[in-house]
Amino acid sequence: MPTSLLGATLPALALLSPVPVEDDPQRPDIVVTAGREAEGTRASIDAETIAAKINAINVEDTIKYLPSLIVRKRHIGDTQAPIATRTSGLGASARSLIYADGVLLSALIGNNNTSASPRWGMVSPEEISRIDVSYGPYAAARPGNSIGAVVEITTRLPDRLEATAHGAINVQNYEKYGTDETLPSRQFSATIGDRFGSLTLFASLDHVDSQGQPLGYVTAAAGTGSTGMAATGGFADRNRTGGAIRVLGATGLEHQRQDRYKLKAALDLTPGVTLTYVGALFLNTTDARSETYLSDAAGAPAYAGTFLIDGRPYTVAASAFSNGTYRSDTRHWSHSLSAGGQGGPVAWQVIGSSYAFDRDEQRIPGTALPGAAAGGAGTITRLNGTGWRTLDASASWRGLSVGGHWDAFRLASDRFATRDWRYGDAGEVNLASRGKTRTIALWAQQVVRPIPALSVTIGGRHEWWKAFDGRNFSLSPAIAAQQPELSAARFSPKASLAWDIGDRWTVRGSYGRAWRFPTVSELYQLVTTPVPAVPDPNLRPERADSQELALERRDGRGTMRLALFNEVVADALVGQSGPLNGTTTIATFVQNVERTRARGVELSFDRRDLVPRFDLAGSVTYADAVTSANAAAPASVGKLIPGVPHWKASLVATWRPDDAVSLTAAGRYTSRIFGTLDNSDAVGDTYQGFDRYLVVDLRAAFRVGRRWSLGLGVDNLTNDRYFLFHPFPQRSITADATLKL
Repeated sequence: MPTSLLGATLPALALLSPVPVEDDPQRPDIVVTAGREAEGTRASIDAETIAAKINAINVEDTIKYLPSLIVRKRHIGDTQAPIATRTSGLGASARSLIYADGVLLSALIGNNNTSASPRWGMVSPEEISRIDVSYGPYAAARPGNSIGAVVEITTRLPDRLEATAHGAINVQNYEKYGTDETLPSRQFSATIGDRFGSLTLFASLDHVDSQGQPLGYVTAAAGTGSTGMAATGGFADRNRTGGAIRVLGATGLEHQRQDRYKLKAALDLTPGVTLTYVGALFLNTTDARSETYLSDAAGAPAYAGTFLIDGRPYTVAASAFSNGTYRSDTRHWSHSLSAGGQGGPVAWQVIGSSYAFDRDEQRIPGTALPGAAAGGAGTITRLNGTGWRTLDASASWRGLSVGGHWDAFRLASDRFATRDWRYGDAGEVNLASRGKTRTIALWAQQVVRPIPALSVTIGGRHEWWKAFDGRNFSLSPAIAAQQPELSAARFSPKASLAWDIGDRWTVRGSYGRAWRFPTVSELYQLVTTPVPAVPDPNLRPERADSQELALERRDGRGTMRLALFNEVVADALVGQSGPLNGTTTIATFVQNVERTRARGVELSFDRRDLVPRFDLAGSVTYADAVTSANAAAPASVGKLIPGVPHWKASLVATWRPDDAVSLTAAGRYTSRIFGTLDNSDAVGDTYQGFDRYLVVDLRAAFRVGRRWSLGLGVDNLTNDRYFLFHPFPQRSITADATLKL
């Protein structure tokens, strides 16, 4: 960490005299799991702040300004929106945990930014009470997937009759290469709940209809010779390694229709014991299309073949545009049942959950456009039967917390041939992947206070992990493999020391070891389209040793924190993308890297009424995250870890000219990111590159009487056209309205 940065942040800490947010006084809807005392630094946001300051159409929007986080939301309703943290990138979804009321939303079936992205769709912004984010693996109650961060979403339970209706519309103007479109999206949600003596009921629904910008582009490098079909169109550009290419068209323009139905019921069995059920159904239908920039000699759109453009030949495979034209149909169920209570000094909780891919199907044509638009041969890929189950139990008594954990993850992936990719029945299986993982854990944690100003927390977690029933089948190339069974038993020690200096200052030092076990998809899932993924059935668990030293100041108006962090990971499971088997096809894969090291500093603050009626919150994070040892690829040593930039920053300024009016300007900045271990992807401002970006958002929120709230906002005001592998949204305008009973 540069000394100049440290020298600048320490005076700022004293100058701003910042302070922390008070705990939410509302009655929690579930008993909070014990063992959170050593979770390291935390950041929080509540429902009132979200409504006033954020253009939040999906729940993942609500955390985009919190310290050190990047949310990869490509468009409204995106089902592939993982987060990046201080030391982990967007391709490391298994290094963070997302919970809603104690139910796991992180899809720990994989470690990627596609099928393993968090299941945000099970929650809508309108049902949120608050969100808490903790950084690092410092709590014994959490598995090794907490290396990056833990996001805990708490939804509300009513004490009396309440109902809300919310509607929002967003319009994006997107212009890049030959695509110039106006893309509207709509969202509607409603909630209703009441308390009937000892029984509380809360129901909600959410509907999203969205149209997104292209998720990809078809590109080609010029060949040799002078033969081909005469054509015009396309745009000269560079690929991410600097090579000359021509951009020939856009793919993955998605039209999504999503619905979520949710029921929450809490029954007070006794004055100190509550039984809670939460059930949710998520439905998603997506139609994606492709758009060519090429025209043949007759002026008709051209999609496949060898084309002679400006005297140079470009070869376009039939699958180039077809792979970005698809239909998907999803039906996922989530259920949880928990019991918890408190009697005297003892608090306890038991919670079980189940998440099921009841139907998860994607259909892709196997022939070239434009003919494929009407049907024809193709493939159907199904993840039906994939999912996970969890069971957690915990109890605390006078500073001692103990608990147990069990989870089971199952992968079931099949690809079928079909005569009609749009509506036909599934035919012969030509690609299949199967596998399971299971983890059992016991943990304990003790907090002691030798003196009132000093607290010491010591804990540990022991885990028994197993991967089994791994099978792979492929018709072409011919593969029929029964994969080896793997198992491991690991112990993770935890320790924290916090010293309160007077009423306002706290110094906290934390240490945590975490073992992150390979996911079932990393071990066993073969994918060929639209983005190939290559598994490795012999991956080893990664071991992270993390430390943090934080200085925090609190008063009645907010918080400020300076945190120094360090993380060393052995056998790091690093996800990246690169050429597949010496070809030009870009694939994703995970490999064990001998050792990585990430260290840095985070300065964050949240100041209310910095001057009367003016709030200011923000953060700056510097991280030096590099590969420190890698005998298999020496060129990667000393290079930035994929997905982890040097700098991240956010700033949110809010002026309240009146109690009923809130005006907010917010910004997010990230410096250059790399997608490969050796940082050979030198060009960021291109498809499949990772660019720096500065996004500025505006929001105006108004309360009209007791029941109405109105909002008007602009996202990406300056129209920054950046890539994080995919092109990201350009300037868009949002208008929303909420009616409360």
